[in-house]
Amino acid sequence: MDHTENVDQDAVLRARTMLLGSGRPDVGRQVEAYRVLSAVSPLTYLPKLTEALLSYGYAPEVRDLPDVRLARYAEAAVAARRIDAGEHNRTELLVRALSAYRRELCAAGRRAEGLAVCEEMAEAGRWGFAHGQVPSPVYGQGPLAVVLAEEGRHQEAADLCGESVRIARSKSSAEVSKTRAPSGSSEAPETPEAPEAPEASFWELLEWAAELDAAGCHDAALEVFADIVAGSRAKAARNGTALAILIWQLVHRAGMLDAAGQCVEARAARLEALTFLSELDRTGERESWSNILTWWVTLYALSGRSAEPPPRPGSPAPPFGSPFLDWSPDVKKGYLDGLAALEEQVAGLKEAARAEPSGRLPDVVALHRRLTIRAAVRRENRSHLILKPLRPLFDEGVALARDAAYATGADTAAAVAAPADEAGATGTAGTADVEQSRKALARALTDRSMFLVAAGQYGEAHDDYCEALDLLG
Repeated sequence: MDHTENVDQDAVLRARTMLLGSGRPDVGRQVEAYRVLSAVSPLTYLPKLTEALLSYGYAPEVRDLPDVRLARYAEAAVAARRIDAGEHNRTELLVRALSAYRRELCAAGRRAEGLAVCEEMAEAGRWGFAHGQVPSPVYGQGPLAVVLAEEGRHQEAADLCGESVRIARSKSSAEVSKTRAPSGSSEAPETPEAPEAPEASFWELLEWAAELDAAGCHDAALEVFADIVAGSRAKAARNGTALAILIWQLVHRAGMLDAAGQCVEARAARLEALTFLSELDRTGERESWSNILTWWVTLYALSGRSAEPPPRPGSPAPPFGSPFLDWSPDVKKGYLDGLAALEEQVAGLKEAARAEPSGRLPDVVALHRRLTIRAAVRRENRSHLILKPLRPLFDEGVALARDAAYATGADTAAAVAAPADEAGATGTAGTADVEQSRKALARALTDRSMFLVAAGQYGEAHDDYCEALDLLG
């Protein structure tokens, strides 16, 4: 429907003339024109105004002007909400506009409003699915799960993630069924290979497992992560995924099993990882893969969640298990800004440890690991070149863990170098101290091994990993 009353017809004429000119106007002038024309022909011009405002928010001149970006995305959201329900791209445009608006709200510290916009995105996706505009009822729901996780509302986030996985699996199952002959058909279609069981993506499953674990549903999280490993194992069998990814997953699962007290299963997972790491050491990857560092760094960061401060009102925490690029802007900034403070704390603890090694070094090892994880997250999101910048941190982590092991007592070094079942409470070191030092050193060696896998240094990674396994027995 057109609306011509109370409209400046001269302004309308100028807008049409500008858009019809021989040269394409810049995005700022397009926005001006579409603002005028959307008042006259909203059916035609509200979608165009929304698109132009979204592009306008990315303009180079406003890169350092957050208030201007926020205003442009807020206007884009208003325009998108007004798009006619019959416009087939309405839901996609609305979710895009709301997503951009939500990011700027969170960057400005207006998280309550950002959460409300996330809820609106999820509702828009459900509406769009019901009206045939998007392919899934959970379209646009991802940011809501992320923000809930950042706020510490892990059970709610887990419920949303679980819904996404179930829908992905049901869609996959329906697609598989389409490949089969219809009932009563005398002839089945030729299929060179039987389809695998329906599966959600690695990222959907990982986010679900991470939120279940954070919500205290540890057994359920283990089951979901077992599905992740099973899927990657099947893909690796047909060269459909990198061996490195499967190794990182197996090592992470071993850590989860340790935490659940399932030590036999944890050792089996580690030995399976060793099998694939030995293959990498001998022959490298079976296929050439593009940048897969995000898999490594996301799992590495998730492994350190328990050492990080939990979210509190007014102080959100990272949604560990989600890729860094999916975190809210304020959470990204807070996490990386904390690097400088961690460096100072590590330096102070190192100084104190010189006077009291046995009492302070374990704390230095733990804090240094937090520092290394954050540095890895920052580096991976800036460059795929990680070996030279990050290696000193991982080397220092191993050195500190060795120092801590030796500092536990005169006979602890021998115990640390021996298999777990041979170590005992000898000399001045008790069994608990020996066990603690062994685990800390094994973890530092495993961390460095997985980093070296990510950096393509398979021989050194294999050596570190074998030493870690010897320590754990």
